[in-house]
Amino acid sequence: MLNREDNELLTRVGPGTPMGECFRRFWLPALLSTELPRPDGPPMRLRLLGEDLVAFRDSKGRAAIVEAYCPHRGTFLFWGRNEDCGLRCTYHGWKFDADGNCVDMPNEPAESNFKDKVKLRSYPIREWAGLVWIYLGPNEKSPELPQFEWARLPAGHCHLSTWLQETNWLQGLEGEIDTSHASLLHRWLDPAAVPAYQNVAVRPDLVVQGASPRLTVNETDYGFFYGGRRPAGTDNAGQYYWRVIQWLLPTYSLIPSPQLRKAAGRCWIPIDDEHTMVFSYTYSADQPLTAEELEILDAGVRFPPQLERCVFRLKNGYLIDTWRPRRNRDNDYLIDREVQRSQNYTGILGINDQDRSVQETLRSAGDTWGANADRTNEKLGSSDIAIIAARNRLLKLVREFQAGTDPYPAYHGDLYDIRPLDVVSSESELLQLAARYETHMRVRL
Repeated sequence: MLNREDNELLTRVGPGTPMGECFRRFWLPALLSTELPRPDGPPMRLRLLGEDLVAFRDSKGRAAIVEAYCPHRGTFLFWGRNEDCGLRCTYHGWKFDADGNCVDMPNEPAESNFKDKVKLRSYPIREWAGLVWIYLGPNEKSPELPQFEWARLPAGHCHLSTWLQETNWLQGLEGEIDTSHASLLHRWLDPAAVPAYQNVAVRPDLVVQGASPRLTVNETDYGFFYGGRRPAGTDNAGQYYWRVIQWLLPTYSLIPSPQLRKAAGRCWIPIDDEHTMVFSYTYSADQPLTAEELEILDAGVRFPPQLERCVFRLKNGYLIDTWRPRRNRDNDYLIDREVQRSQNYTGILGINDQDRSVQETLRSAGDTWGANADRTNEKLGSSDIAIIAARNRLLKLVREFQAGTDPYPAYHGDLYDIRPLDVVSSESELLQLAARYETHMRVRL
């Protein structure tokens, strides 16, 4: 468990907070490129790390993210006119380009140079790998983009999605690196009834057998990887089912597939202390994703869940444009008690919906139910060693940052070029397999 002070240290991410400032040293996904589909299209409302922002694509196709309020009178720039390479405030017509420069002030005399003295806060943007990335830290500390394998693949090899999670960022991350829950939360009561979409992600028969996997965590310069070792069945003497998951600072995962050249993962980008944007990537290194694989992804039964575009009201009333899962805590995740009794463990359809049903309703440490878990009263066991390791690693990161040390991975993007692993093998065979894929996996067990 964490004491209250450490819990606050890790989960508070607004401007000036230690964890928030540490996040600001990394390039972070802000939105999908497709969420700004055309030049001079409608602006988009968003919030990142507690900052109210507006995104737009200018007349030349350049994506921009700026503060949400005009410096003149504080007018909400979401109402602005996106035209002629700038966003124009509708109150008095002040216009700002993608770099935040004021390029027109129609309510000031023509001879005035006042516009040259006014600047809208804007942030460095990189549009890469289907995402709009943002850097919110000091200009002199600019980091490197993380060189994930999925981000460098040709078109068609990677499927991207994003959605709102109604929790603090750490709750989603901790769920991702908790391998033992897959044996229970995602269990089907009749193995013969397991849907095809679940077989793509795990080997369900072996996961069910190994509800208590033996875990090993190895810390790395980018975070850590951890292996879950399960029995491989009575007919496989000396064989084990290994799932090796990569966790990369500050908030990325790489999750294995039974097919070695395919993988997936998520990252949790804080909107504020109680809401998170999840970005999901599913990819195939050798060939484009097949029509069947894309059909499963688009069905919303794994990652992503079934989604609906909406305007969502945050706790303080600020609105964001986002994708909200169709199954959410307002409708009890559409739980079906008969399905729970006879078919699957939860009575909830999708894998991510099952995850969020528990993550978004944990006992809360604050005044927003479920949004920020109370970690001071947990009873952690041997199945939680990866969660414990992540908390310790994050505490080390943020404390070193407070002492003046910048986060090492942020400035070494090549560290992110790694893979996870899912394999049935003996321990000696696993070592040989890891050596064969060492260029991309760096797995040492």
